[in-house]
Amino acid sequence: MSTLKSILLLMLSAFCISSYAQEKIKRDSIPQKKVAEKKEEDNRNVMLNAANNTGPRDVNIGLPTTVGGITIQENNLPVVYFFWPELPNRTWRQSVSLQKTGLLKIGESVITTGDLGFAVNSYTKLGTPKFELVGNLSGSHFGWLKGDVNVSGPISNGWSYVAGIYQNYDPNSFDVQFSDYSDKTQIYRAGLTKRFKRDKGEISFLYKYANSISLTNYAVFKYKENGQVQELDNFRIGRDSYIINDGIMKFKDIRTGEFSFKNEGGNDAASSSHSFDVLGNYKLKNGWNFNFNTRLRFAKATTLTNIPLGILQAGSNDGFSYVSNGQAYTGNVNSMLGLSTPKTPTQTVLSRFEVTKKVNNHDLRLGLTEYYYNVDQYTSSRAFYYQTVAANPEKLIRNVPGGSSNTDADGFYNYNLGGEYHDGYENKLSTYFSDHWNVSDKFSLNYGINLRYHRIDGNYDQTPRTVGFVFDPNQRTAITNNWFHLGGSVNAVYKITNRLGLLADFTYAENNGRLESYSGAVVPNMSKTKSPLGAFGVYYNHDKFSVVSQATYLTRNNYFSRLNLVNPANASDSQVATVNYDIQTLGWTTDIVANPFKGFNIHYLITFQDPIYKNYNFSAFGNSYSYDNKNVLEISKMLMEIDPSYTYKDFKIWASFRYFSKQFANLTNALYFAARWETFGGVNYKVNKHFDFGVTAVNFLNQTGAKGTINGAELITDASAYYNQLLVGSYIRPFTVEASLNFRF
Repeated sequence: MSTLKSILLLMLSAFCISSYAQEKIKRDSIPQKKVAEKKEEDNRNVMLNAANNTGPRDVNIGLPTTVGGITIQENNLPVVYFFWPELPNRTWRQSVSLQKTGLLKIGESVITTGDLGFAVNSYTKLGTPKFELVGNLSGSHFGWLKGDVNVSGPISNGWSYVAGIYQNYDPNSFDVQFSDYSDKTQIYRAGLTKRFKRDKGEISFLYKYANSISLTNYAVFKYKENGQVQELDNFRIGRDSYIINDGIMKFKDIRTGEFSFKNEGGNDAASSSHSFDVLGNYKLKNGWNFNFNTRLRFAKATTLTNIPLGILQAGSNDGFSYVSNGQAYTGNVNSMLGLSTPKTPTQTVLSRFEVTKKVNNHDLRLGLTEYYYNVDQYTSSRAFYYQTVAANPEKLIRNVPGGSSNTDADGFYNYNLGGEYHDGYENKLSTYFSDHWNVSDKFSLNYGINLRYHRIDGNYDQTPRTVGFVFDPNQRTAITNNWFHLGGSVNAVYKITNRLGLLADFTYAENNGRLESYSGAVVPNMSKTKSPLGAFGVYYNHDKFSVVSQATYLTRNNYFSRLNLVNPANASDSQVATVNYDIQTLGWTTDIVANPFKGFNIHYLITFQDPIYKNYNFSAFGNSYSYDNKNVLEISKMLMEIDPSYTYKDFKIWASFRYFSKQFANLTNALYFAARWETFGGVNYKVNKHFDFGVTAVNFLNQTGAKGTINGAELITDASAYYNQLLVGSYIRPFTVEASLNFRF
């Protein structure tokens, strides 16, 4: 996936906090036969997100974070087939309309989907035999307001209903001048459930409508030695907006050539979707159980955002002036990239069918999934512009005689340089099998296999995306690809004693790319990507604590990326480079859960890892670059999480402390961010059986600072030249106090 898009939507993706830790074996569960069969991870506060409160954080396995963050499923099917151009949090939020939310293990994800990685799986609340009303009201001292309510109850003859409304209005910690909120999301749900007689099963018909606008903010700061950053006098990290003050960008439609203005605070930035689900289960003869899920989805996916590139110092001879009044401007200038994907129709049909049965010491499962996804002429129109380096920056005009980076009268230039297009469909047909086998009282196996057929059909354009480019429909090139993929997982647990045991795991997945890989002008390398993961560990259970310690080794070849590069010699010069590379990760994770005395619980997780690039070579601006054995961006080599909590009667006090060692912020590893802590804490009080109240503090130690990557710095090799210079990047949320009231009747 392109690094450009990873930078663009990092603030919307869930933030990575820990390396891969294999199955958590709780101290009192080892003797039970269902241990290895459990499909979810324990002890992961995946919904505590220090980047934002719109979705789950990413649970890292030593591979780069993606645009969409962690994969999100609802009712065993992905909420979006692919996260670009529609992010999962545009249609899914943590809600009282969800019956359950959990984190799937890597092995379970590979077996059921064929893809390697953790996934959040959630289940929608269905109709209930008795009336139920649940809700949540939340807010923060920055003005965030969220209302979330779900109601369900009986109709007649085994039928019941369910309905829910989710409304989110969040200005975030920064205030933009052109909109009251940086996130406006509405989700409406309705459904019917039929329960069959004699407890034979049930079937549900569900509908969901979602509409969402969400802005991405950045911070400008002074970069210092040892990975430190210094806040500017006129710009507060996380408190000030770095989005142009009017939210208006001008684009040349890459399909029609027509010019138009787009507003980041209005419908130009909104994504909407309609989802129809049919799901249920039924008891068959001879002990077989049938589970089914089908989703028909129609969406109009939109992207409208800007990405900071390089910062330059403008003098009186550089020809800069304000767009608003024409007055000359001297000082710091940030070159910017604007992206516009207009409302792009997508159609998705997703289905999962499986039968299960327990036979002696085996829990058998046989399943079939069918994923169909069609995108109707995806495009990304692009425009570059300049803005002042300040809170709520203003657009600038540049006019230098003969200058290659001059703007038009509205302040924009280089229309559609590096623009994107693809059109067509993907289809994935998979069958999978799994078995939890209790071989003996001491030894159990949990294994499975996924066989997938993947087909891509469509068209793309190989014409170079030069300045002012508009697509010619006669220049389209057909896409026809199909592949067979193998995936699988084997997990073994051997109990040496009732307290001590060994764990071993091997997981493997394959893929060959996606339709999105054809967005650029270059023919993509669609060679097979293979991802083997091996792990070996030990566990020990005591009456007061349990420990799991495990080493992992993971490789993945043929990563595909489109880099948006800035010339180190000229911040106004930008270029897109297509790259394929590999990644190798070695890690060691130890997880401890302890209950030293009544009411007190503590979870401790520590990870050491070494993710590095392999075969990472490309050319740009007339030079050759090699990043072999460089550290992977944004991933710490040491991660730590400490989660204490204490419960007394109706009160619960809890905290979560997360430590990240230094993270490299550009591909050359010349720039990095120093180690940091992220903190959460709160108090919950159960008023009575109908109400409970909670207060949460995010980064209560008042931490501030930058994270992720530094925009426009991909090719920087000498960090000393950037000490005390202004750079732009992402950041962690500043100190935030949130309160919530839950009710149930």
